[in-house]
Amino acid sequence: MDHVDIGIIGGGVHGASAAFHLGDRGVSTVVFERGDVAGGPTGRSSAVCRAYYTNPFLARVARESLDLLDRFAEVTGGHDAGYHRTGGLFIHGPEDIEEVRRTARDLTAIGTITDALSVDELADRFPAFDLTGVGIGGWEQGAGYADPVLTTQGLMARARDTGVEVRRNTEVVRLEHRGGRGTIVHLGDGTSVDVDRLLIAAGPWSGPLAAQVGAELPLTAERHVVATYGWGPAPRIEHVFADIVQGYYAKPERSDHFIVGPLTPSPTIDDPDAIDDRLLDEESEELATKVIRRLPGLEEIEPRGGWASLYDVSPDWQPVIGEIADGVFIDAGTSGHGFKLAPGLGRYVADLVLGDPDPGLEQFGPERFTTGAGLASGWGDARILG
Repeated sequence: MDHVDIGIIGGGVHGASAAFHLGDRGVSTVVFERGDVAGGPTGRSSAVCRAYYTNPFLARVARESLDLLDRFAEVTGGHDAGYHRTGGLFIHGPEDIEEVRRTARDLTAIGTITDALSVDELADRFPAFDLTGVGIGGWEQGAGYADPVLTTQGLMARARDTGVEVRRNTEVVRLEHRGGRGTIVHLGDGTSVDVDRLLIAAGPWSGPLAAQVGAELPLTAERHVVATYGWGPAPRIEHVFADIVQGYYAKPERSDHFIVGPLTPSPTIDDPDAIDDRLLDEESEELATKVIRRLPGLEEIEPRGGWASLYDVSPDWQPVIGEIADGVFIDAGTSGHGFKLAPGLGRYVADLVLGDPDPGLEQFGPERFTTGAGLASGWGDARILG
């Protein structure tokens, strides 16, 4: 039976980022991925990149993610994340005026330059937007979007270059936790690997794996859709934006189309392997109606299909990160924040697994759900904003 210092279950962006940040630490590490790298929900992420967070720790981590994406080729040995810095607009109702102003001040103080814009300022800078129901806007200068597959593959490729072993098409079928003696990871091909420390970063499949080491986590899976539209004759909107008033986000993609998704919770599903990944016509029509209401010039947009994917969701819509059994750690429940946080968060997760956690991570420990110490999240019903 093979033995390694650290095992990581999950080859999505969180597993890849942890592997990337562990690669130079001098510990033997193996990643177990049941399919291909970024072959699950990561690969279907809308990959909006922004640091517009009210939680100070997440704001700092998201800032570090943007910085890493900005230097991606340099830090990964020449790989491309498909990162485009466009700026990001966040449109709020009147009830959020004071909080947006405070958030903009706090973010700017840590280097995430963010402007709080009055309705008059919004009308001047963004004349294409119908501002009905809007009380204030936030403009994050450094926001943008990336390619989720290229980003994950680049992180994982660099991890391999530094000695991390990546086992694709390798299913974990059972975990045998032995307390202070580590965990035996039993694989679908009949082999096993003995790991001293184990990180579970398997997205919607993390909860059942955690249960095998005695940790019952209140994680659920939700089906979330992404709709694609051609611009038609309308001028392109060159930046990402989130309409908190109506509950959706949008981002440009390539030269001829853009994507839209909801900011609000969806019904949970029992089996993440049984998701209907088709976008329904009525789902596309509902999102298009909201976009056109906000941007009347897009009334001739052309539906071009879309898809559905999975979010792994915690009760307070904030990540679940911490030690769940002796030598076993979780990084899951990212609740729609997963991609944008992952590049920077991997450094903190690597430190946690190696026994040197940042104090800022403590608030995300799973024990908060039993002590009543849940975290604030989102703006009203727009829980995905964090």
